[in-house]
Amino acid sequence: MRGRLGGTAPGRSGDTRGGAAVSPGRAKIWGVTAYDRTQSRTPDPSQDSAQDRSGGPRQPQTYDSAFLRACRREPVPHTPVWFMRQAGRSLPEYLKVREGIAMLDSCMRPELVKEITLQPVRRHGVDAAIYFSDIVVPLKAIGIDLDIKPGVGPVVAEPFRSRADLARLRDLTPEDVWYVTEAIGLLTAELGGTPLIGFAGAPFTLASYLVEGGPSRNHEHTKALLHSDPELWADLLDRLAEITSAFLKVQIEAGASAVQLFDSWVGALAPVDYRRSVMPASVKVFDAVAGYGVPRIHFGVGTGELLGLMGEAGADVVGVDWRVPLDEAARRVGPGKALQGNLDPAVLFAGTRAVEAMTDEVLRAAAGLEGHVFNLGHGVLPTTDPDALTRLVSYVHENTAR
Repeated sequence: MRGRLGGTAPGRSGDTRGGAAVSPGRAKIWGVTAYDRTQSRTPDPSQDSAQDRSGGPRQPQTYDSAFLRACRREPVPHTPVWFMRQAGRSLPEYLKVREGIAMLDSCMRPELVKEITLQPVRRHGVDAAIYFSDIVVPLKAIGIDLDIKPGVGPVVAEPFRSRADLARLRDLTPEDVWYVTEAIGLLTAELGGTPLIGFAGAPFTLASYLVEGGPSRNHEHTKALLHSDPELWADLLDRLAEITSAFLKVQIEAGASAVQLFDSWVGALAPVDYRRSVMPASVKVFDAVAGYGVPRIHFGVGTGELLGLMGEAGADVVGVDWRVPLDEAARRVGPGKALQGNLDPAVLFAGTRAVEAMTDEVLRAAAGLEGHVFNLGHGVLPTTDPDALTRLVSYVHENTAR
């Protein structure tokens, strides 16, 4: 029977405990002593790639999940669903646990990260969790003076404008982001068969924040550097590719089942500039994590004219925003790639019938794809009704059940 978004979908609210300040090493979080980052963690046997009783290789518990099967372009029991920014301001339980805690501070508290990451899994029944963090975390971890200003976004105290600034981009080590390793260990123990997606900002988007000093509508300083000093630009993106690769490796080695590279601002570029001045750095990142065998997802906003090049960059899954129908996106990307997307996030404000109709359009456009992960075409908007998201998950599951 055809599912209805207006129906009641199961879900339960998340844990709404508060947070406390974290100090290096052992720390009190919610009154519980956190793991000491200098101690090794006992591996979870359910997450090992050891041998099963038959003597063959045993896959991770998440291996046959609908999400990972779709990423591998294999048959699925239903189209898997998750949402960018599913852990965030649309959830009252998120607002409660984040109250009084700055964004970057919250990203460095493993118990809090675990709780926030799990909230949408509990409430919505999504097919994958995405690690709660921010794309500028690795930059902060290596000492870049930046902060996330409410209502603005990342703001860099001293923007990058010269070759001398490259010296500020030192290597990222696992110790720099010990809290990521710890939080993912906590998460994989809780998630069981639900995959965890790690993520990072793509070199171009990180470079834009560094060069502009914050969010930008026109990216004039970024484009000026790209065109006026191509050698410095290439060196900047190469360093950022190394930092991004290291950050993704930390997440994968800690237990992430897939990774997504967010290139939020790359849609500002013409295809010729992307191919010549940006794509090599993205290729470097995807190549760096290729040996882990986890799906690699590539997403950017306003990238309709770049989809083919993004597919060439090395991702297994290409994320598509709401501007291009998925069947047309598949034509542009080419064969051998799964697609992710792509309901307009604003449609969720339109009411049940409109959401159903637009969801049906997305699913029809995806019907012939080799692999499809249902998502929004961008992040969940802060004032989205969380019940609408829960109903959407149930609707997609019911209407795509094989």
